[in-house]
Amino acid sequence: MASLFTGRLLLADRDRAELDTERELSSALDNKVVLLYFGSGQCPRCQSFSLRLRDFFLRLTDEFYVERASQLGLVYISRGESQEQQRQFLRRMPRRWLALPTGDAFSRELELRFSVRAVPAVVVLKPSGEVLVRDAVAEIERLGPAAFRGWQEAAELLDRSFSLAQDWERSSARSLTHPLRRLRYRLPRDRQRQPRAEEGGEEEEEEE
Repeated sequence: MASLFTGRLLLADRDRAELDTERELSSALDNKVVLLYFGSGQCPRCQSFSLRLRDFFLRLTDEFYVERASQLGLVYISRGESQEQQRQFLRRMPRRWLALPTGDAFSRELELRFSVRAVPAVVVLKPSGEVLVRDAVAEIERLGPAAFRGWQEAAELLDRSFSLAQDWERSSARSLTHPLRRLRYRLPRDRQRQPRAEEGGEEEEEEE
């Protein structure tokens, strides 16, 4: 997924840092469902949706809500904003959001590539870069964080990082007590409903 932005500069940590190396981009975007958020802090419809998208993202990635962050990345692509307007907008958004610098010609190139005609628009991409959802605005508004579960399954993510949810600026590790506790959705339906074991006095099947 990082290959989409190879050779491009992305802003991180609310415009305090820049990602421009292959390693940095790979760490931020690879093996994740990536949302391309086309919007503008000056658009009333975008202002309303941005608050909902912020809540959607935090509920999936922030340690206040989850022990382990979902494999979800976001790149904000602004339209018609000055650098200061973009900076002020990003300060109100999650630290883990990345952004293409305002005025970058690549913004228009992405709009054409993904057929974005109006904002707000959210293009959902698989780790391979393949489009999963052409515009997920309505889906996010209707389903909230539950929408990600379907994308995650369809994207066939390799759940190999086991990284805990953490603030972008913190790097201290926490104990990985139950790294597989959120993989239950991968079990076949008949196994999820398996009756309690009759032998050994166990009340239910032990999770993997």
